[in-house]
Amino acid sequence: MGRKAKPIELKVKEGNPGKQRLPSGVPAPPDDMPDAPCHLDDYGRQEWERIADGLNVMGILRNVDQNILGAYCASYSRWRHAEEALNEFKKGPQFGALLLKTISGNWIQNPLIGIANKAAADMVKYASEFGLTPAARASLGIKNDPRGRSKFDGLIGIKGGKK
Repeated sequence: MGRKAKPIELKVKEGNPGKQRLPSGVPAPPDDMPDAPCHLDDYGRQEWERIADGLNVMGILRNVDQNILGAYCASYSRWRHAEEALNEFKKGPQFGALLLKTISGNWIQNPLIGIANKAAADMVKYASEFGLTPAARASLGIKNDPRGRSKFDGLIGIKGGKK
């Protein structure tokens, strides 16, 4: 399995470094951002609001991506609910959130751990499609300055748009 294809929008923004022929008729990013799916709960909506605007500004988020980003946000919500429930278990018996005692007296792993792990794995899978992980950003060619500075800072004696 080879590298994932870089979105055409990013290739155009970078000046098409591979100098390969780009497909014609690529639709321009929409001016408006797609709405969050109605099935998302409060945590899912908060996550949508946190990341969707940035993806839209970068030209990555399209209306057809609404359900994939919605799946990411639903996975985030499931993970967060499971983690919060595990934290409630920590206030209980001696083994806290990790183990539960069955009716027959056997110890088993708390099922919430499996739910949290699966939701976290799903989040990473969906997040990589949008360049939301460090490895995905590197493979997409998105460079982040940890200081939040623009490549134009310091140009003509102006730093960060202020004199």
